[in-house]
Amino acid sequence: MERRAVLRSTVAVGASIGFATVAGPAAAKPTPPAGPRNIAYRGWTSDADFGSGTHLGTAASGDALRLTAAAGQYTYLGANYDYASWTSPSVTTGFPATEAIASWTADTPGATWVQVELRGVTAAGNTTAWKIMGRWAADDATIQRTSVPGQTDADGGIAIDTWTAAAGRELTSWQVRVTLYRPAGGSLTPVVRSLGAVASAVSGSGTATAPAAAQGITLNVPQYSQSIHAGQYPQYGGGGEAWCSPTSTSMVLAYWGTGPTPADYAWVDPGYADPWVDHAARSTYDANYGGTGNWPFNTAYAGRFGIDGFVTRLRSLNEAEKFIAAGIPLILSLSFKKNEIPGLTYGTNGHLLVLVGFSATGEPVLNDPAAATNAAVRKTVGRAQFEAAWLGTSGGVVYVVKQPATALPPAPAQANW
Repeated sequence: MERRAVLRSTVAVGASIGFATVAGPAAAKPTPPAGPRNIAYRGWTSDADFGSGTHLGTAASGDALRLTAAAGQYTYLGANYDYASWTSPSVTTGFPATEAIASWTADTPGATWVQVELRGVTAAGNTTAWKIMGRWAADDATIQRTSVPGQTDADGGIAIDTWTAAAGRELTSWQVRVTLYRPAGGSLTPVVRSLGAVASAVSGSGTATAPAAAQGITLNVPQYSQSIHAGQYPQYGGGGEAWCSPTSTSMVLAYWGTGPTPADYAWVDPGYADPWVDHAARSTYDANYGGTGNWPFNTAYAGRFGIDGFVTRLRSLNEAEKFIAAGIPLILSLSFKKNEIPGLTYGTNGHLLVLVGFSATGEPVLNDPAAATNAAVRKTVGRAQFEAAWLGTSGGVVYVVKQPATALPPAPAQANW
């Protein structure tokens, strides 16, 4: 299995490995000096938004993209599909971006599916090839959702879900393209409700922030343990340490009062507790990566239930405080050494957990799925150490998952949401 650790010495190359690995103290590694945290997100979610791009057999209606006329046919794994596509306008980054992460939400009825690609113009002035950021369907009945290996060239490559630019080929602008597929001659269509990407150039662990908002707010997010699933369904990662991402996503879906129905998870062994977590693990599993920690696959899974979801990076816990104050919990990706963060007694090469609030003194309050029981999931941790680990390892990656009626907090001038 390819495992993508969130590395201490650099911004993560790709997503977290998707699980917590208990480890002893590691030798200290040098932390890069804090530098500018350039982060810019752009998304398309409405008919007007989609009207700004280029349609090839697609049309926007009901604030979503739909396949209306086949632009051609494509054979994938021996099956024939009609396809159509939408390409975004070019987005200028305003800085040389070293990484980009696309995310989307879509409905894929029947045997339909979508493919998301990204390309850009580099600091060297050339236009890159289109690179596949993911092939995705809501279930695995027809295709296996997957990242795509083997796309590295002189401009960079795709580390599971993250565009990583080669030195001197940083992105100065980018576009995304989504291709909608249906069985040839069929009438069903995928429905793409959102598409976007975050471009970034960040280094170091940032500057420690003092509490500025959300002090004393803890959101009532249900608590689920990944550990109680250890050994379940090896074909989807085997539970336990491998399921931190879908367990975290399940907690946030439950907070918003939604998620899979009993009919959806009827295939889960009735002896297993919290079967919705097993459903989330199966529905986020990346066949190429061999795990459930693909960042945009998790936000796309949330989108199955009418939820808004996207992946971005934040610059500090001060930005995270704004989401908590707005009633929006966040799923954070990070790694850390054993006992590095007060309140967390294990170490991990890559983990996801839920930020549910802040104590009265501004310490982060977490729903950490790396707990023996559901009751033990809630933890309060050291602010400075947690912020440094999160920014210094994943570059501040978060999943933003919310009900459409819940407003995002006002974005900063360099908008990263």
